[in-house]
Amino acid sequence: MDGDMPDMRRLLAIKRRHDAWLMVDEAHSSGVLGEHGRGIAEEQDIDPTEVEIWMGTLSKAFASTGGYIAGSKALVEFLKLQSPGFVYSVGMAPSVAAAALASLKILEREPARVAALRANGALFLQHARAAGLDVGQSIGASVVSVMTGDTLTTVQLANRLLQQGLYVVPIIFPAVGEKQARLRFFITARHSAQQIEAAVDLTARELSRLRKEAPIAFGLAQTGN
Repeated sequence: MDGDMPDMRRLLAIKRRHDAWLMVDEAHSSGVLGEHGRGIAEEQDIDPTEVEIWMGTLSKAFASTGGYIAGSKALVEFLKLQSPGFVYSVGMAPSVAAAALASLKILEREPARVAALRANGALFLQHARAAGLDVGQSIGASVVSVMTGDTLTTVQLANRLLQQGLYVVPIIFPAVGEKQARLRFFITARHSAQQIEAAVDLTARELSRLRKEAPIAFGLAQTGN
């Protein structure tokens, strides 16, 4: 939700100290982090075999559907036989697998796509901070959250932006805490600098206007009775 990134070397040290297993969710780092989009292991130059369970999705950077678990052969076989989600499931359609494989090949062959994505994310982050927007702990990769505070403000802001041609997903309670509502921007390699700057400027302007206006109350109006 925050677009942040953990310190993997520190997590690995904690794991070794307690003889524990480590699971990393790469839903938003596969195809994004690292020179070739191989994820956080490539980004932070760690040995991926030191992590027992890698999990992620094929529905974002890999332009397909479904998800994956990567780990030892014994782990994968155990999950196939014991995990409720797999017991009555079937293999993915060939077209779905082919789409994911094609995306992987493109990432390997064209690292400039990842570089363009990271440059756009950094631009969004820099411009948002300059505009006075709260971007929380985002590192400026593919996900940048603009913290707006409460549910009502966030929903109103998303609606106003949509009316002006900017679609951004509002994240509200219970997905996050009531005072941690935010707009969650997804940056791509295809966005132009002009689009990014315009989106930030529009968001900053409408959020400022909302905060100056009297709040709109939802629910029953007061009747004086």
